[in-house]
Amino acid sequence: MVKTKIAVLVSGGGTNLQALLDAQREGVLTDGEIVLVISSNDSAYALTRADQAGVPAVVCSRKALGSQAAFEAAISQALSDHGVELLVLAGFMSILSADFTSRWPRRILNVHPSLIPAFCGKGFYGLKVHQAALDYGVKVTGATVHFVNEVPDGGEILLQKAVEIQPGDTPETLQRRVMEQAEWKLLPQATQMISEEIRREKDQ
Repeated sequence: MVKTKIAVLVSGGGTNLQALLDAQREGVLTDGEIVLVISSNDSAYALTRADQAGVPAVVCSRKALGSQAAFEAAISQALSDHGVELLVLAGFMSILSADFTSRWPRRILNVHPSLIPAFCGKGFYGLKVHQAALDYGVKVTGATVHFVNEVPDGGEILLQKAVEIQPGDTPETLQRRVMEQAEWKLLPQATQMISEEIRREKDQ
């Protein structure tokens, strides 16, 4: 079986990357293989995770490259060099342009720490999402895996999982629970689903 080649795009600690690496090792992610990690930040701990797992990694920093076009050209080159077929954004803090996303229809996955359409779109990322959920007073939040298009958090939803908000939650405690109960389960599951879809298309 020829597995779907996956690139994981990261910016920080890489906990979702770790969930994907673990899923690959444990036989949850069977139709895809992580062949590349791309980080927008040269000091991201995710790079250490990639190194420990023996996965090639490259740094593409928008700041260092000077423009969105140069940034996306560097990413595209790395994807091409490794024959990547599926992109997974795992805590990737850079917005990709419509020009870039249109070249990868239904081939870019993102995990967002809320039940879209709640607390999503421009400006909603990281702890800000959880702070917004607490400020609004909702009883339930969660995570969503969706395809990426030109609208931030606007692509077709694949999977969602609800997580209850507990009395006394802080953005930090809520973030951790959403990761553990939803993100780390949904992202490998969705990655497997689409990897299988791509593999079947190649087999036809």
